[in-house]
Amino acid sequence: MLSDLISNWAQPGRVEWIGLRPDRRAGMVVADEEGMISTNGLDGDRGRAGKRALTLIQREHLAAIGSYLGQGPVTPDILRRNLVVSGINLAALKGREVQVGEAVLRFTVICVPCSRMEEALGKGGYSAVRGHGGWCAEVVRPGRVTLGGEVQPVD
Repeated sequence: MLSDLISNWAQPGRVEWIGLRPDRRAGMVVADEEGMISTNGLDGDRGRAGKRALTLIQREHLAAIGSYLGQGPVTPDILRRNLVVSGINLAALKGREVQVGEAVLRFTVICVPCSRMEEALGKGGYSAVRGHGGWCAEVVRPGRVTLGGEVQPVD
């Protein structure tokens, strides 16, 4: 049955990178080892409670975006996402509760690229990010997130 196939996942993912956006156009601040996720998103980030409190992207998509630009993987700070995750398909988790470290999130909408992608990545940057920009999430349960922490659906 299709619902059974959709509910399966092969392995937990891992948190590879944690970044904060302190202000609208300010440079990203990379967290050393951990961050605290509250209802507003990562502490120290300009996030806000609701369906866009936190943003996540798959590490695997950084290489895809770079390949569309004719270069190596882009760095996560350019895309301004909070968490980089590897090893699990984030799109397959849409609408589900997902444990990220100690926190529980719910992926809500795709992070669409902003017009600044042309400025940040050069000509074609906006199109390169389309479909690969990650996900926005709301916080279901606050908690600590660490580098190397597991990412998996709450079953």
